Amino acid sequence: MASIDVAEQREFPFSFKDFKYLASLVHEQTGIVLKDHKMNMVYSRLARRLRELELSSFREYCRLLQDPGGDDELGTLINAITTNLTRFFRESHHFDHLKEVVFQQVQEEAHKTGTNKLRIWSAGCSSGEEPYSIAMSLSGAFPRLGSWDARILATDLDTSMVGRGKSGRYSSSDLEAVPDSLRKRYFSLSADKQFLTASDQLKKLITFKQLNLLGPWPMKGPFDAIFCRNVMIYFDEPTKSKLIRRYCEMLKPGGWLYIGHSETLLDSQHMFQLMGRTIYRRTE
Repeated sequence: MASIDVAEQREFPFSFKDFKYLASLVHEQTGIVLKDHKMNMVYSRLARRLRELELSSFREYCRLLQDPGGDDELGTLINAITTNLTRFFRESHHFDHLKEVVFQQVQEEAHKTGTNKLRIWSAGCSSGEEPYSIAMSLSGAFPRLGSWDARILATDLDTSMVGRGKSGRYSSSDLEAVPDSLRKRYFSLSADKQFLTASDQLKKLITFKQLNLLGPWPMKGPFDAIFCRNVMIYFDEPTKSKLIRRYCEMLKPGGWLYIGHSETLLDSQHMFQLMGRTIYRRTE
């Protein structure tokens, strides 16, 4: 049972009470649910931080968070706990649909209205692989992209991930899923020859911002498409339902929502219609 204290087996004493306090704080701030089996994960993510702060136990760390100056440390806690697993063109069928359906519809609509405008949001963008994949898809699908007001908003809770995405610097192994033709066209070797850096052409399409999905959303929208993939699995049902409603409000009528392979919108069928594997369209 998770309530058994195994602190004596670890470098830093870590009681179940300490874990529950940290879990409640993370949930309060982000909506992320840390179930009891995540106790070891929390320990491993925070042990290095305790060393940096020269603390001797998680109890001391909890006290630090409770102190008047604890708000500064709260951001570090959230960054450490947030899971960041991503890769370029992950769940490739989403990008096929984006090019073959969404971009075609947007261009047809622009031909009728004379307004060349496109907005896409990568919510939970992690280290930037998703928005750069969107940008490459966009650049390849719009032959006269320079005549368009096209923007990709990329947001994440983790400030360090937002910084990495903004830099556009990736290792060769990070880019293994990117076709050679795209890698040669959109990435170049950095001056120190340690990284491949995204081109200015891609960077100009993307705006990276730190954003807590549970807080206020300063952007106005509306968006043609929103990517929120493998994010909602960390939320409880009330938080998930609220988030889906807010996404619906941010999308254009008929706009598209892409979610993760293990997620569904079964309770939101009045707002979204399933149009493909983890691809939904706003119905309202």
